[in-house]
Amino acid sequence: MFFTNFSNPWMLIFILFLIFDNISYYLGTPGAFLGLILSIPGLLIAITFHEFAHAWMADRLGDDTPRNQGRLSLNPLKHMDPIGAVLLITAGFGWGKPVEINPNNFNRTISIRKGNALVSIAGPAMNFILALIFSIIYGLLFRFGGQFLLTTTGDVLTSVIAYTISINVGLGVFNLIPLPPLDGSKVLTAFLPSKARVWFTNNERLLYIIFIAIWITPVASMIISPAIKFINEKLMELIIWIVGV
Repeated sequence: MFFTNFSNPWMLIFILFLIFDNISYYLGTPGAFLGLILSIPGLLIAITFHEFAHAWMADRLGDDTPRNQGRLSLNPLKHMDPIGAVLLITAGFGWGKPVEINPNNFNRTISIRKGNALVSIAGPAMNFILALIFSIIYGLLFRFGGQFLLTTTGDVLTSVIAYTISINVGLGVFNLIPLPPLDGSKVLTAFLPSKARVWFTNNERLLYIIFIAIWITPVASMIISPAIKFINEKLMELIIWIVGV
């Protein structure tokens, strides 16, 4: 997920700016660092399961490349990119280690194009499934937690679960933006007409630049915020139904 190319000096400057800005925020905002610590389990879960889902789907389609590289695992260390992990903490964004696949190994019952789309959509789909599962757990805790919710442990646990839900929703929606290098771009190309698909492939560098421009401006938030808000509202309705309010 995300990107790992730092050859562009402007990108390096941008990343350094984000690191300085985030560190200043953590140092100057009461409770911000605690929030960061509580979000780490959710980040590990979201990224680990996201990358595992890519590997699992590729394996199901007949490509044993992820299996041979040890990516069919829920061990976070198998999926963490060192630089991406550090930037998650210091810059507010990051990535897991991309799952390598060989589409030529896919079963002949499915086209390479559709296989790529299925592998790509598996990551965000897993994040939405996790958000649903943790929403159910969250609702059950509030319905049956009783006095446990009033303890420090209960407060920490519910906060971690809330962060986990939010992170998975955000990661799932963000990765569906149909621009390289995000998963949504591979899903989109599976449905494009042949000429449009060729243009999309030949202009990935341009689309990559557009993605960065969208990402570093409020445009990305404007694009994905409505979807995130809608999903969060539906999950909240589910939680309220479980709690029985």
